[in-house]
Amino acid sequence: MVIYKILSNDEWDDARAAGRFTGTAMDEQDSYIHLSGADQVVETARRVFAGVTGLTLLTVDPDRLGDGLRWEPSRGGALFPHLYAALPVDAVVAAEALPADTPAADAVAALLA
Repeated sequence: MVIYKILSNDEWDDARAAGRFTGTAMDEQDSYIHLSGADQVVETARRVFAGVTGLTLLTVDPDRLGDGLRWEPSRGGALFPHLYAALPVDAVVAAEALPADTPAADAVAALLA
């Protein structure tokens, strides 16, 4: 099983340079890093990243995240993965830049197909 994170290309570049990702502005506001399961990430892209370009989809190995990963109720009561720690770059098993000319949700759906 893997989980996913959508973030800006610049945030991913900064995370790679630092060796860890500490979160987006929304993550920092909520005090944890928002992640999504495979059955959730397309809807996350649709709701949160509609009209946004310059994005990267991270595929993350949850076994590399330690005790900071918790599955908690969120949208509609569904359990979402939340990370209460920095996301280490070495937990990322793939990073795919999303095409700027395709809606984020469609691009994510195509990558997961």
